[in-house]
Amino acid sequence: MSVLIDNGLIRDVSDRPIKADDAQRIDVAGKTLMPGLIDLHIHAYFSDLNAKVVDGRDAPYRTAHAVKKLGHALDCGFTTVRDIGGGDYPLASALADGLIRGPRFFYAGKVLSMTGGHVDYRTPTEMHHTHGYCSCGSMNWGGVVVDGVDECIKAAREELRRGAHCIKITASGGVMSPSDPMWMNQFREDEIRAIVNEAAERRTYVSAHCHPISAIRRSVEFGVRCIEHATLIDAETAQWVAERGAYVVPTMSVIFASMEAGPKLGMTPDSLAKLQIAADTAIEGLQHMRDAGVKLGYGTDLLGVTYDQQCREFTLRSEVFTPLEMLRQATSMGAEILMQEGMLGCISPGAFADLIVVDGDPLKDIGLLAADGRKLDLIMRAGELVKNRLN
Repeated sequence: MSVLIDNGLIRDVSDRPIKADDAQRIDVAGKTLMPGLIDLHIHAYFSDLNAKVVDGRDAPYRTAHAVKKLGHALDCGFTTVRDIGGGDYPLASALADGLIRGPRFFYAGKVLSMTGGHVDYRTPTEMHHTHGYCSCGSMNWGGVVVDGVDECIKAAREELRRGAHCIKITASGGVMSPSDPMWMNQFREDEIRAIVNEAAERRTYVSAHCHPISAIRRSVEFGVRCIEHATLIDAETAQWVAERGAYVVPTMSVIFASMEAGPKLGMTPDSLAKLQIAADTAIEGLQHMRDAGVKLGYGTDLLGVTYDQQCREFTLRSEVFTPLEMLRQATSMGAEILMQEGMLGCISPGAFADLIVVDGDPLKDIGLLAADGRKLDLIMRAGELVKNRLN
């Protein structure tokens, strides 16, 4: 096959040599040319496992971490990422203008959380408020605390105004937050439906942080298009989600990387206990979703220094999925979730020229993509050669 790249796009794909006299020709030499990888769940600014530490480090430190993390992602073959909490217009602009190296960047802006929700990181003894966009509350860099329909509408509109590609809400408790158990449902029905409506009016969608089955079900029922994590999902709920056409982005690597590094990095006993609950059911949940035919994307959610385990997600998922299934999760299904079908996750005329060349056949050995970029001979983002060992 021959592929012609021009001005950042794929112009032609042919089983015959393509005539282009002035083109730079690259012989792939029997290796595998495939679309660049897509990670749908990152937090570029999240420089520590403790969100309050991240908040205290302020913007320059967080940005420095993001530069290193995004460069590593690109070197691993991730030509597109979705920052699903904290990413913003300035970081997206710096990437687009070539000021820093990194993947194509989609972002959800600040995460919307209710008081006492997953992105309200105050401890029970802290009395200061965190509502709205007030700078006096913790986690202001990555989340906004809102209660009631009017506040939810205003926050959704504000994030969309700031360029967010989708809206992220916390619909259940989480591991790292200090005051909400994982089983807790968050936001009322009218609040979620109001946020969903605002996203729909901008022709985009809402994604929801969910661990327990109750949160997954009510989120999908109320119009949420994509579920993040779904670590406690059971077979019945997986079938229910599949029947309604919702998407799920599981995040295995963050669970096991945090369990290993958490005690050394100061993770609290409460968070470690919640993390163990997630670990006990995570792989089983993948099997439930595979059996049900749930549409799955590839996500990692790695925090702090664990960002360098981004490719480990392939290894963990290989306990359940075939290489072909994982390749689709990390390419074409990722593009579908991003509402970028035909532009990302494929090699076809008109698509973005985001490509990688693998030294081997990932359909036979997914470990080639789990090697932190060492088995990639070429990486191209928007037609630009980021790496080329072929000529």
